[in-house]
Amino acid sequence: AKPPRAVTTIYRCGPSDRRTDLTMGGGHHYNPAAEPRNDQDVEAMAKSRVPIAWRDKCGHLLVPLNKCRRANWYSPNQCGHERHTYEECLYNLYLQRCEAKVQATKAMSS
Repeated sequence: AKPPRAVTTIYRCGPSDRRTDLTMGGGHHYNPAAEPRNDQDVEAMAKSRVPIAWRDKCGHLLVPLNKCRRANWYSPNQCGHERHTYEECLYNLYLQRCEAKVQATKAMSS
């Protein structure tokens, strides 16, 4: 028997842009390290020379990612886990912004 397929909600930053009719495979795991954080270690990011423009809610993940990149001479085949965690954090941050926009739109319309 085939495993059940997951129904995925796709957000496009608006309540009318939500689609739940798409099915995608894979029950993706939850990675707690990829959650955006409000409490950032500003001194550690400054010491690691993270540019100010990238010191957002996912900036804490750039410290180990850039350390790995420098140690491996920016090889594209290395640091895959760190890069994936950072990109997943950015995606989670995007979803949070979309949900905040949906909630603000609902609040303004009611």
